[in-house]
Amino acid sequence: MSGGVDSCVAATLLLEQGFDVQGVTLQVWEHEDDTVAASKRWQERGCCKVGIAKYVAKRLGISHEVIDTRDTFRAGVIDDFVSGYVAGTTPNPCVRCNERVKLRSLYRLAEQRGVDFVATGHYAQVVRRSTGYALERAADLRKDQSYFLYRIRPSWLPRLLFPVGTLQKADVWRKAESLGLPADELKESQEICFVSQGDYRTFIEMQAPEARRPGHFTDLEGRPLGRHDGIAFYTPGQRRGLGLATGQRLYVQRVVPKTQTVVLGPEESLFGSKCVVGDLNLFDGSVSEHPIRATVKVRYATPAAPARVAPNPDGTLTVLFDTPQRALSPGQSAVFYEAGRLLGGGIIQPH
Repeated sequence: MSGGVDSCVAATLLLEQGFDVQGVTLQVWEHEDDTVAASKRWQERGCCKVGIAKYVAKRLGISHEVIDTRDTFRAGVIDDFVSGYVAGTTPNPCVRCNERVKLRSLYRLAEQRGVDFVATGHYAQVVRRSTGYALERAADLRKDQSYFLYRIRPSWLPRLLFPVGTLQKADVWRKAESLGLPADELKESQEICFVSQGDYRTFIEMQAPEARRPGHFTDLEGRPLGRHDGIAFYTPGQRRGLGLATGQRLYVQRVVPKTQTVVLGPEESLFGSKCVVGDLNLFDGSVSEHPIRATVKVRYATPAAPARVAPNPDGTLTVLFDTPQRALSPGQSAVFYEAGRLLGGGIIQPH
């Protein structure tokens, strides 16, 4: 129970279905004590709003506890996030959090306590097929979060429940109103829950001062265009914040860690038809055995695109898109689907 609308409604639905529900909030970031509660509004306290979770649990008549997982979150998510940017890649912290912290911690807790199922407010569906359990997209495709769940272990699926995965978001809001919760306290979680002040660049510099390592902007031919603050502060596709006056719109094409160079060019140069994907987590082993057709998402907010996915001798996969995709960024996740079924995914590798 993060304290958001989706997990609150998930708990309510499970009770209505006859489950014995126990509420658990994983404290992943700042400690929410009385001082914090007095100084910040609910929606400014990251993704785990302990106060709302406690309130809803009491209203529903279920137990509730807070488990401190901040050390695990620091090592598995924040350190990975910061080191990724410093190394010139663009990691996705929500993917790592589900894999390394949230679902892993809850699954282990369920095993220790002999609890049958783990449930969250994610928009996704676990479907039992003749061939076994599958992770599928949510009924509300605009809110589908299966992209963020692709790194969980396939062996967990029989014990995972996603109660809101069959609902439309509008239905979830209507259900939340029956709990008597103020709408302005149940806003959508921030994309990066631990970056609550400023932007991710400020956060990175606070966590890793060595990230400020100036280098050169260059054009596509390698000609210098000016100086930058450090490759950690630039991502493919970025246009704002470059601090250059060149008379034309330039976009970050790629960063080159070896030379601490940020390469700029026109928007049309951002599009590419191919990427190599490694660090795989597969729900369907055939993906690594022979070429397949699939739709591939390279960002949460980007529609899945048709592509050919083929295995390489070194254990990676090559994705060849039917149409060029914008800013294929090393460090981001590429996730493969067959219709609504998630086949697996991995991390886009540097060029």
